[in-house]
Amino acid sequence: MSASDAASSAPAADEGSTRFPPLLRRVVLVTVLGSIMSFLDATIVNVALQSLSQHMDASLATIQWVVTAYLLGLAAVIPVSGWAATRFGAKQMYVLSIALFTLASLACGLAQNAGQLIAFRAVQGAAGGLTLPIAQMITVRTAGPARLARVMSVSGIPTLLAPVFGPALGGLLLEHASWHWIFFVNVPIGVLTVVLAQRMIPADEGRRAAGKLDVPGLAAVSLGFVALTYGLAQIGSKGRADSPAVLASLAVGALLIAGFVLYALRAERPLVDVRLFKNKLYSAAQLTNFCLGSAVFGSIILMPLYFQTVRGEDPTATGLLLIPQGIGAGLAMVMSARLVEKLGAGLTACAGGVVSIVATVPFMMIGSGTSYWLLGAAMVARGFGIGACTIPATTAAYRAVPPTGVNDATVQIGVLQRVGGSTGTALFAVVLQDRLTSATGHAGQAAAFGTAFWWVLGAAALATVPTLLLTSAERRAAKAAVPQPA
Repeated sequence: MSASDAASSAPAADEGSTRFPPLLRRVVLVTVLGSIMSFLDATIVNVALQSLSQHMDASLATIQWVVTAYLLGLAAVIPVSGWAATRFGAKQMYVLSIALFTLASLACGLAQNAGQLIAFRAVQGAAGGLTLPIAQMITVRTAGPARLARVMSVSGIPTLLAPVFGPALGGLLLEHASWHWIFFVNVPIGVLTVVLAQRMIPADEGRRAAGKLDVPGLAAVSLGFVALTYGLAQIGSKGRADSPAVLASLAVGALLIAGFVLYALRAERPLVDVRLFKNKLYSAAQLTNFCLGSAVFGSIILMPLYFQTVRGEDPTATGLLLIPQGIGAGLAMVMSARLVEKLGAGLTACAGGVVSIVATVPFMMIGSGTSYWLLGAAMVARGFGIGACTIPATTAAYRAVPPTGVNDATVQIGVLQRVGGSTGTALFAVVLQDRLTSATGHAGQAAAFGTAFWWVLGAAALATVPTLLLTSAERRAAKAAVPQPA
């Protein structure tokens, strides 16, 4: 039996059990390592912008492109990741993306000026745009339907915990090493991941029948995604949306994405198969993913800013103060798989949404001297709600598609979550900036954050609505699957 046959038959060998066989454990280890590296890098760099500005003698507006370039590289490449994995083989593309990410990290740490650093960060982003979705594709295919909920709870670790622990690690590196090490830290992890991937991920089918690259579709969806990402990133960084260039970027991005959807519905072999949305269960799950991205990941920017702006904490202390949210998310990872198996993805995600709504209330009343213990307890509850929402929604999306649709589903999950997160970030940044402009003293600044959390509450409530649709779609799908009596 070939390695590819072993990989495809492994999940089916014990389909009635949810225990991880050795092959799946190895695959999860390697793919989580790569995902952690990519997610941590983005959050570590965010806390180093002031230091980079000083060391490279560049304005903050210029250094902000270190973040933006990464996001644009990511946005440009995610849409083609499914086709590349099919055409050249998921294992080959995963190893290539990790190797490229590692080399780009080394180059970033050796950069001599802001221009070089920004260019290398764009390469890093492009490599990350391949790493994350392809890691998910490999994991989902190896897991099989019976283990999908448990696998999603493990593979979701980087997504949920990196925004929590990244700032703390970045602060420690800046304080005890130098800015170079926020990039050099990736090198040993990347080398280890490449070695383990070569040995532990089974060979796949390589050059399969992917068809020709859909160049018109790639141009439309990649440029559209880049334009949307740029516009939303600029709003998020500046806290305002009145720039003609930004508004034009958003309009162009929306038009290109809409044009791609119309084109893909008619094309024989589009780059990304949007016909998957004809499945109501899949559509409900993906709508949940988008809304959760906006409500959850958009609001992650607020607490670090509160701790640093209102309470005067440094990046290291801020990162440590965010750890309770990671604890809550970790608890959700432990419990969510069992809850999905018992209650279904829809009800589990709905319960998580309700927890997120309730846990947001204390932040709406936040003050300049609010107890850290109270904030920590609320962050544990909010972290639990976040994990209990995102993991079931992703699981439901994958369960709703056939094996041949995994690559397309992965691309769409990545795009929807990132656009949703960028939308939420932009919205909350505009609200916060508007309130901070007229705020006086720490009390006024704290009140500005409280106002922003009112919007987070609304977004959390809005994100809970699709979970009800997901629950309904799951029940209809379950009834349709029951054999009717003759």
